[in-house]
Formats: sequence, C-alpha cells, structure tokens
Amino acid sequence: MLTAGFARVLGPAQGAEVARVLASDPIAACLVAARFEQAGMDSRALGGQFWGVGGGRDGVCFDGPNLVPLSGDKHSLKAFAQAASRGGRRCASILGPAELVLPLWDRLSGRWGPAREVRADQPLMACTERVQCEIDPMMRPVQISEIDAYYPAAVAMFTEEVGVDPRWPDGGVGYHARVEELIRAGRSFARFEDGRVVVKAEIGALSSRAGLIQGVWVAPDHRGRGLAAPAVATVAQYLQTLRRIPSLYVNHHNLAARAAYRRIGFRQVGTFASVLF
Repeated sequence: MLTAGFARVLGPAQGAEVARVLASDPIAACLVAARFEQAGMDSRALGGQFWGVGGGRDGVCFDGPNLVPLSGDKHSLKAFAQAASRGGRRCASILGPAELVLPLWDRLSGRWGPAREVRADQPLMACTERVQCEIDPMMRPVQISEIDAYYPAAVAMFTEEVGVDPRWPDGGVGYHARVEELIRAGRSFARFEDGRVVVKAEIGALSSRAGLIQGVWVAPDHRGRGLAAPAVATVAQYLQTLRRIPSLYVNHHNLAARAAYRRIGFRQVGTFASVLF
C-alpha cells in the first residue's frame, strides 16, 4: 500500500488506533504499552508523544526518551525520519523491531551523524510456557532500605551493558531516581550475599500483557557459577503469577546469556535492534 502524507502528532482522537497497534504485538510493544496504559495520550504524563501517518492507520512511532517505531511501511518510515530530523535528536536511542529501526536509522544517520553503537541483531525472547529451570530462593525484591547496597550494582550493570556511566551528566540524580522508582514498585530483584548484590534483574516495563526483564547482571567474581538462569527464572515466574508474559531481548553475540534464557524456557519471537547515542 502506498502511504502518502506526513507524520503528525496524534491526539486523544487517535488513542484507539494507538491502542490497536500496541495490542497487535504486546511483547514487542511492551515498553511503550506500559506508558500508554498509565498515561493514555497525555504527552506530559507519557514523557513523549505518538506520531502517526494516516491518523496512525498507516504507521505509528513513539517519540520519547527512546524513539520507538511501532508500525509502518517504507513510506511511513520516511515520514518518521523527516519528523525526527526537524527538531534534532532528543532521544537516547532508537529501539524496537529491527525491520523498522534499521530502515529508519538508514534515513536518519546522514542527518543525525554517527551513532555510538548500532546493535542490529538482538533476539526478542518470551517465556510463554511454565518456567523450565529451578528458581533461586535467594533472589527477591529489593527493599528501599537496601538502595545504597543496590545502587552500585545498578550503575555497574548499566555502564557495562550500555557503555556509558548513567551518572553522567547530572551526577546520578536522574538514574538514582529511576532505580528508586523501580525498587518502590517492587520491580527490582537481587540476590544478596553478606550485604552485597551478586545477581540482579529488573522488570523494566510492565504492561497489562507482558513484562520486560532488563538489567540482568552478575558480579564479576560470581560469574561462571550458573547463577543467572535461576535468578532470571525467579523474575519470570513472578511475572507469570501476575499473568504477564515474561520477555527480554539480548545481543545476538551473547551466546552464554541466550543459552541461559533458553534453559528457563524463553524462545525467540522476534528481533530487536538498538541504535545508541
């Protein structure tokens, strides 16, 4: 289908169309759906806005802390690239289904300049059956009183995974607030030994259909002991008790993590890509 027109900011009248797009792939859309279910089309509460082509019927993209294309053909992606380039880059990354992210980045790269890193092949995995491996009885929700012990592990995980220190440029004020938010919501899990975090994982997004597990990290001196799979299995099982589908995405080259997730019962359901700035 040939898509004509520009990408325009969607308003409350297009909320039903946005909801339809998000519901069409609840696992891939979990990150954005979690925001939408809380805030609707209120851009201030969303922390961003939705762009649409053809009122959202021909394509939808979320413009927020991350730029997340959700649907559309090559004509829609061209329109989204034009919209994104008008105000300059504001997002920390472009993230979502590889078949949408990579063509969008092809159009934006000449306008935004080089990315810090492009992760073109990140298997999106979901656990739709009962967890298949043992859980870790010591993996539990972090208490707010434990934030001082947990925060260094969160910083170490982010720095190692993303490649930048999350405490920059505000000294960690924003990242500390995010860590505290997840703890208070009961979505940060850790295994403590002698008051120190040796394994951690978070539910980074929680929609009515799915939960996105992120921030999986094992202390360097505890790696190779088989701790990751039981720890993630614990979080996955918790999500299943909430009647949510556990999901996550992982770098294709991380063979050890992919094997651990398969032991739990995760299977690939799609492919994500991330463009990091």
